[in-house]
Amino acid sequence: MFSLRSDGYPLHRRDVVARLLRGRGSALVVAGLGAPAWDVTAAGDSPFNFPLWGAMGGAALVGLGLALAQPARRVLVVTGDGEMLMGLGGLATIGLVRPGNLAIVVLDNERYGETGMQPTHTAANADLAAMAIGAGIANAFAVFDEAELEAAVPRILSEPGPLFVTIKVQAEELPLVLPPKDGAYLKDRFRTALLGPDAAV
Repeated sequence: MFSLRSDGYPLHRRDVVARLLRGRGSALVVAGLGAPAWDVTAAGDSPFNFPLWGAMGGAALVGLGLALAQPARRVLVVTGDGEMLMGLGGLATIGLVRPGNLAIVVLDNERYGETGMQPTHTAANADLAAMAIGAGIANAFAVFDEAELEAAVPRILSEPGPLFVTIKVQAEELPLVLPPKDGAYLKDRFRTALLGPDAAV
């Protein structure tokens, strides 16, 4: 039907996430369902990480809510192309509200990694950065190689948002590095880290 291009992309998802999170400072990180949550955890578990075990398609909107609630903190959403394709409607709301502290990074391996590595639409005709621009997120672009990544990392971590970046990565099946599986625990841990010990209720 179409050629699979991601085998030729030079960037590795775990390396990309590790580089992003090394410079995160006080940023709050929402990790999308599946491999992005494993990648974020592999870079170092933190109470300021909020990995999603479910709610496919919801990562960008969780990030939006968090960005609006915590306008003084950088909010970084790290998700995948399959998850983002399911949540495209959220981009229109983000483009309308325009939170200046929100950055969304899509690790695009052109695969549904959790269900058997089937190709997603980004392996063919879908351009997520162009869709974000069409939704009103003017600061949206794609990264394909090391030089572009080097230039993008400081922008992702500090440039006024909303910022949307698609990073093309190899399609790899990597060892799982799982965050805690208890959703209530993750919620309480995150709230306590952010708001103090009386917040986890």
